[in-house]
Amino acid sequence: MKTALPIYYQIKQTIKNWIIKKEFAPGEKVPSEMSLAAKFKVNRVTIHQAFSELIQEGFLISKRGEGTFVTDNENLINSFSLEFSGVMNSLFFHQISKVKTKAVFINRVQPSKLVKSKLELNSEDKEVVEIKRIRVSRDRLFAYTLNYLPLDIGNRITEKELYAKPLLQTLEENLGIQLTETVQVIEATFANQEIAKYLDMPSGLPILFVERIMYGNNHKPVDLFQSFYNGETYRLIVRLKNVKRKSGNTWVQV
Repeated sequence: MKTALPIYYQIKQTIKNWIIKKEFAPGEKVPSEMSLAAKFKVNRVTIHQAFSELIQEGFLISKRGEGTFVTDNENLINSFSLEFSGVMNSLFFHQISKVKTKAVFINRVQPSKLVKSKLELNSEDKEVVEIKRIRVSRDRLFAYTLNYLPLDIGNRITEKELYAKPLLQTLEENLGIQLTETVQVIEATFANQEIAKYLDMPSGLPILFVERIMYGNNHKPVDLFQSFYNGETYRLIVRLKNVKRKSGNTWVQV
């Protein structure tokens, strides 16, 4: 499978997250393009492209003869810490500290043809691990989530870990799986009886559905994630910036 997200974009998002998490302080000089190219094992042109977009978005400032620095606009940085940083980051890293797991159910199940296809399983793979979770935010039901994982991965996940931290963090820190890319779908749908039961709402009401396939280093799917959000408790904030480019001005998500 081809990489779903360009390498420069993945690196750009990584650097942006470093800034948001204050791993680089406002006004601090960041490592050179050459050193970051060595760190990420890519060529300098890739880092330059990532830097260029971060400069356009206002996160980095280039000073001739001095280097590249984090913006000293703390309002910009803090707004990303408190809100969502766009469609991808909002549903990918949604204010983890404010979302808690209320209930976890782990089972081995026979996957549907669709699940097998999305996880790229072989015909001999008869079962997958299914993880159901009910998530709350500020003591309100927030989301009902499903994860489907190949047995060799899912069998190593415990309920205790899922109550303690996000599944993606468990995959990376506890299982040593490096997550490299994702394909994500976001759409509006309606709550069926099962979803309505878990979200404590009448069936048929509109909800937000997110599906994400996570890939590891070998470009093989390691997790199929599906989440259903109560439309009354979910609000998406997207920040756009008018950027001047050679082809003309365009609005970009920042």
